[in-house]
Amino acid sequence: MSDLKSLLHPKSVAVIGASKTPGKIGYAVIENIKASGYTGEVYPINPKEQEIAGYKAYPNIKDVGKPIDVAVFCVPAAASLAVAEDCGQAGVKHLIVITAGFKEIGGEGKKLEQDLLSIARKYGMRITGPNNLGVMDTHTPINATFAKDFALKGNIAFISQSGALCVAILDWSLQRGLGFSQFISIGNKADLNEADFIEAVAEDPNTKVICLYLEDVVNGDRFIEAARKATQRVPVIVFKSGITAAGAQAASSHTGALAGSNTAYDAAFRHAGVIRAKTMTELFDLAIAFTTQPVPNGKNTVVVTNSGGPGIVASDAVETNGLAMARFTDDTHKELAEKLPPTANIHNPVDVVGDAHADRYKIALDTTLKDPNVDAAVVLLSPTAVLDIAEAAQITIDAAKANPDKAVVASFMGGAKVEAGVKLLNANGIPTYPFPEPAVATLRGMIEYGKLRREVANTTEWVFNDVDKEGVKAIFDKVRADGRDLLLGPEAAAVAELYKIPAAPSKLAADADAAVAAAEAIGYPVVMKIASPDIMHKTDVGGVKVGLKTKEEVREAFGTILENSKKAEPNAKIYGVEVQKMMPKGDELIIGMAKDPTFGPMIAFGSGGVLVNLLQDASFRLARGLAKSEIEEMITETKAYTLLKGFRGAPPDDIPALVEAIGRVAQLCRDFDEIAELDVNPVFAYPKGLSALDVKIKIK
Repeated sequence: MSDLKSLLHPKSVAVIGASKTPGKIGYAVIENIKASGYTGEVYPINPKEQEIAGYKAYPNIKDVGKPIDVAVFCVPAAASLAVAEDCGQAGVKHLIVITAGFKEIGGEGKKLEQDLLSIARKYGMRITGPNNLGVMDTHTPINATFAKDFALKGNIAFISQSGALCVAILDWSLQRGLGFSQFISIGNKADLNEADFIEAVAEDPNTKVICLYLEDVVNGDRFIEAARKATQRVPVIVFKSGITAAGAQAASSHTGALAGSNTAYDAAFRHAGVIRAKTMTELFDLAIAFTTQPVPNGKNTVVVTNSGGPGIVASDAVETNGLAMARFTDDTHKELAEKLPPTANIHNPVDVVGDAHADRYKIALDTTLKDPNVDAAVVLLSPTAVLDIAEAAQITIDAAKANPDKAVVASFMGGAKVEAGVKLLNANGIPTYPFPEPAVATLRGMIEYGKLRREVANTTEWVFNDVDKEGVKAIFDKVRADGRDLLLGPEAAAVAELYKIPAAPSKLAADADAAVAAAEAIGYPVVMKIASPDIMHKTDVGGVKVGLKTKEEVREAFGTILENSKKAEPNAKIYGVEVQKMMPKGDELIIGMAKDPTFGPMIAFGSGGVLVNLLQDASFRLARGLAKSEIEEMITETKAYTLLKGFRGAPPDDIPALVEAIGRVAQLCRDFDEIAELDVNPVFAYPKGLSALDVKIKIK
């Protein structure tokens, strides 16, 4: 395992601030360690006591005189620095700092936490917390927390940024009978964070699924690296709070306006192979299913029911969750027709009808689950007077066991009449829900994980070797030397050209003669725009002229543009006029980049032109690690894709050229971290090729 093995499976634990007084944290922790059945060495540290909870007490951790894996801090924050020094001198490996009063209170607390971390690093110690509940591992076993109870033994690792949520879920899980492998409260994450614990518990053979409650991610790159590795062995499910627009970072670009912190987390989780739960209920619905059911090989789902209404509800849920109603083979249809009564529906959903006995469930499940076109099953039951519900439950269990590569979930709808059947299903590893929708939603999450796991295993970052990095660096250096952070249009077009991103030819003209020369070189017709980093909305000030076909028109436009711009923005710094080739009309798209503070550059694609903010039609992916297949998928997620495929008889656009352009923009943003914002809007897409009309690049 990782270097956290000695934290989760310690051979020795010291409790600093251990107490004999009920109601104190030091009392709860030492009693919990003892009650958990921990078999390692336990050292209470308290200068006023000789013995605590049956263990010999020591005045100082340095007095123990033996190696200690874990020290649990149950002392006031003010005493933590001195205690940490003692631990370092005693050779302690891990500190679980339960104590509060650190950066969560700001000011002095923040400095105190930084000082604590400095001491830990000086001695090579790792910190869990501070301001946390503690750590449990049910298989060690050890309960180094101040929770009231110890988790049941199981296969779910739960990692939480909130200690209070840990306590609530622990209490709920005991009532539900849900077991955990680890229960970890990470608190302020001064040192160890979610990535460290994902990496550690993913290597634990007792863990089948990792669940996290997160409010933020400390290090985006590290999180993705750890999660991508972990999800190849076990599912990782995250419930991320703080998703409202209030958490979004403001930006001046169109792309920045479309993106927000929640968008970045969606993109990051997808790239890492992580399933994002929408609710805490969904988080644990999925966790339970992953511990008992196989990951489906595909999305083709069969619904078996004894009533039409729930069958329709489930079928709707299958479609709305992006799954597919399985289409049976002819052999399956034939067998169902031979064995079920004429009143039954032998198509999907399979309705064994209301007068069914349990034997019809056996026929339906045995027949459909062996069909090669079926990946998963939803079993629905409404209690009737003629149906033995416990027998139907056992048949469902047996059918699942006979088809170990196919996931089976159930919804036995009702109350007391279905209770025995529900208990039997749950006891035998069949996830059961009161209604069809959450059953289908659970399948969706499982199928999504299978898809993401395959993508993570089979995709690599798309890299182009024909780009000119030195040329772009020279342009950026020139812009900075000029005291600017915004590239002029011709400079941005030159950057695009150096990375072979198709853009309309563009030249900067300082006077009318130069403008005419540029137009003659580019070829008519041309567009002319004011070149000024201080004028953002060029059209509004009369700083744009289009469709110029002669040198006389170009000369006249040059003077008009300068006059209009100086009149509207007298203090603007003007570099001249941009002369650009006027391209034929195409489908308008946007390719952009917004910088997320946690995960870095995010690439956007969607409908462009004036419709950007109106339609809000954009799909996002992280630039780092972006694979060709991810770009192809992000295009299909937009409304723009309908146009690209060919709409109302129009020929399809050159999608491969668009995919490559997005990949090249992503590499540009990866190669130059100083790019703060980038918008290519609009991009005209044609049946052959594409052209960027307006490229905006802002650098740090």
